Amino acid sequence: MRTIGIIPARFASSRFPGKPLALIGDKSMLRRVYERVRLSGVNEVIIATDDKRIANHAESFGAKIIMTSVKHNTGTERIEEAYRKLKKEYDIVINIQGDEPFIDPAHIRLLIKSFQQSDIDICTLADEFDSQNTLESSNSIKVVTDCKNNALYFSRAVIPFQRDTEKSQWLTTYNYLKHIGVYAFRSEVLTKVVKLKPAEIEKAESLEQLRWIYSGYNIRVLKVKYYGVSVDTPDDLEKANNILNEIYF
Repeated sequence: MRTIGIIPARFASSRFPGKPLALIGDKSMLRRVYERVRLSGVNEVIIATDDKRIANHAESFGAKIIMTSVKHNTGTERIEEAYRKLKKEYDIVINIQGDEPFIDPAHIRLLIKSFQQSDIDICTLADEFDSQNTLESSNSIKVVTDCKNNALYFSRAVIPFQRDTEKSQWLTTYNYLKHIGVYAFRSEVLTKVVKLKPAEIEKAESLEQLRWIYSGYNIRVLKVKYYGVSVDTPDDLEKANNILNEIYF
């Protein structure tokens, strides 16, 4: 299978403006994501952005850039435009969020391998929660799956709710899954999902993957152990720098 990794990156984040350029150690977050994806062995890696500051920085470390519209509402729309502009055919398109500086190359390879199963439209990753505070945070996305590990629902709320157990004990009685922000699509599926209209459940949760589930696409969830951090806020950036002091890439 021919594979491409696309990293959507925008400057205008409401919670953390300019975060792709924020430094983790001596490298920008965007560069760390790019270098990790390169290690996965995908056939090509590109950065999709609508901002010249990001484009100029990415070009400074040798990344291939595709400029995209400023009007996109989601990263998926951005990577689909970049894929079209590339004018090359790939079997699998992987959307690696630009705020995952410690994404594991082995996990990307695992995503690619999963598409040997013909019933998978989209594939993503999840890890078990190990902190009650993180579990209760609306920034930490929870996912529940069926018996085939297909996603039933994603939520900012804690799901499932345990009616007969004290909240402080929930992690000891149920393996809650935290979504990790990376998606792999069959290329023909990617071109279809960006044409879907937003669903009400998506609007309620502000989670675009709910649109895909609502429209009948399956999302296979692979359970992995993830030691990184998604950088959504300046506090998360501090955590990322602390992790860098503990592990070496």
